[in-house]
Amino acid sequence: MKKALLAAALMSAGVVAHAQSSVTLYGRLDAGIEYMSGVPTGAAANGSATGSSNRWKAESGDWGTSLWGMKGVEDIGGGNKVLFQLEGSFNTMTGAGPGGGGLFNRWATVGLSNDQYGTFTLGRMLFISNGVWDFDPFGQSNWSSASLVRGRNWPQSSNNFAYQSPKVAGFDFYGQYALSNATSFNGNGSTPQGREAGGQITYTNSLFQIRGMYDEIRNPANGGLWGGNPAQAGINTDNTGNGVFAASREYSAMFNVFLGQFKIQGAYQAVRSAGATGVLPGTPTTLDHEWGGVTWQATPAAALIAAVYHVNANNGGGNATIYTVGGSYNLSKRTLLDLQAATVRNSRGANFGLNANNAGYAASTDNPLQGRAQSGVYAGIQHSF
Repeated sequence: MKKALLAAALMSAGVVAHAQSSVTLYGRLDAGIEYMSGVPTGAAANGSATGSSNRWKAESGDWGTSLWGMKGVEDIGGGNKVLFQLEGSFNTMTGAGPGGGGLFNRWATVGLSNDQYGTFTLGRMLFISNGVWDFDPFGQSNWSSASLVRGRNWPQSSNNFAYQSPKVAGFDFYGQYALSNATSFNGNGSTPQGREAGGQITYTNSLFQIRGMYDEIRNPANGGLWGGNPAQAGINTDNTGNGVFAASREYSAMFNVFLGQFKIQGAYQAVRSAGATGVLPGTPTTLDHEWGGVTWQATPAAALIAAVYHVNANNGGGNATIYTVGGSYNLSKRTLLDLQAATVRNSRGANFGLNANNAGYAASTDNPLQGRAQSGVYAGIQHSF
């Protein structure tokens, strides 16, 4: 009898071992103060700004999005795991949560993972274009690569299916495919999102890392690769009329080089729309976007960063360059102080701002006046848990 009870106990222990699970609560709070010049003011009859001024602002998310989330994993045996992730953003300064994206506007996924075959997940995710984060000297902070493509590299994506391969000989693959959920496959105006898709291949070794990436975002109104047709340059437009910045194809080639205390990073992106009609001068249909920078890890706690970001827009959209320096100092493993100073210089036909705002010239966009510069500096604190 005792032997039978012992055998039953051992069998039960084996089942429990295969069903081990864990749930982790995590988050990040980012807050600081920001000064910016060249902030537009006033409004003409057509809605465009008439002047500019300077501004001090309490800010959340300049160095990185404030967020909180939960993630978990369950070992179901045979080298297989079930996993989930829930993550939402918020404003540290006001406590306000996400808008139309819902409570978990960044991640709401469930999936299966196998060490040999990779990971498959379903749900809402950061769109694959966020994959430039690993190659941006400022990690897609508020003034970085996303600024000159007006947030084209920042979106979230619903109705998504994603696959992450294991690493083989230094290579790995990641891909996403998001359904529009409309009766027309690419989208027809009946759903808030058009079809979205992309894939990236990364090679990593101890000296360098390279990544090639392709992605596309379809216009939810008609399934096309053009985000509407603004009536004319000089009138503020919402995101559905944001042209190449809202719906387009994007081709990216990026690299990291690791040289002891130094990391050198660079990238080239070609953003291309298709099917645009009746586009007036000043509204670009293509963008060429490049950046480069270096990070010096001066001490285990202190890092200094310098970077240059440039964009050239066709059809009279002009060009712009951001010059920026900054750094961080870790007070502990979870808390850092951050600082960044930047200026954006526009050609005569451009009005790109430091912030990743929609196209337009109204005061509500925060974009500088056409052909004008904009400069800023912020300092903050960030804590992760």
